[in-house]
Amino acid sequence: MLIRKYLLFLPVTLLFFTSCCLITVPYKVTKGTVVTTCKVTKCVVKGTVLTGKIVYKIGEFTFRVVRAPTGWPLTHEGIESIDGMAPKEAIRLGLVKRAPYVVYGKRYVPMTINEAKTYREKGLASWYGYETLRQKGGHMTANGEAFDPESLSAAHKYLPLPVYVRVTNLENQKTVIVRVNDRGPFVAGRIIDMSAGAAKRLGFYNNGTAKVLVETIDSEG
Repeated sequence: MLIRKYLLFLPVTLLFFTSCCLITVPYKVTKGTVVTTCKVTKCVVKGTVLTGKIVYKIGEFTFRVVRAPTGWPLTHEGIESIDGMAPKEAIRLGLVKRAPYVVYGKRYVPMTINEAKTYREKGLASWYGYETLRQKGGHMTANGEAFDPESLSAAHKYLPLPVYVRVTNLENQKTVIVRVNDRGPFVAGRIIDMSAGAAKRLGFYNNGTAKVLVETIDSEG
């Protein structure tokens, strides 16, 4: 079933946090960026082990979105609060999309809608989360989705959640579209944390890091 809606951002009330930002956001926004609109196919799958699964397709890329059980730990346990409350409570209430959050005492404020639409940045990418396979149970991303290290997903400190971005490995020109559904990386000098599956598609899984170009895409379906 093809449902036409904009998936870049959910239709919720826009919240702006510029007046309470405590840190300088280290990203670049290119005005007038021309981005191709991507068609998205959405399919709801019932009867899964967890709480239901939605499958999205953007071109050759498939994204399986599953809501994680509330008892699962976060992939980043250093997240102390989201929107001024306990992370799990904010996730339960659906208040994490553009909400400010605190990690190890440092407050981060996500981008506004307009900033995110034209976001384009070059920098260092890394990958994370494969160690969760060796731990009991599953893990939850910062917006409440089940984390799958083999999926095409990513973590970003400032983009609204969720959002789709195109990532290009500038060292080999390989490109992949990923769903940003988590927060991170919280390591200096890195702009995006990819899942192991995405790192493999981009060809830097063995190296650990790569110089990339990250661009939001305008997706509708």
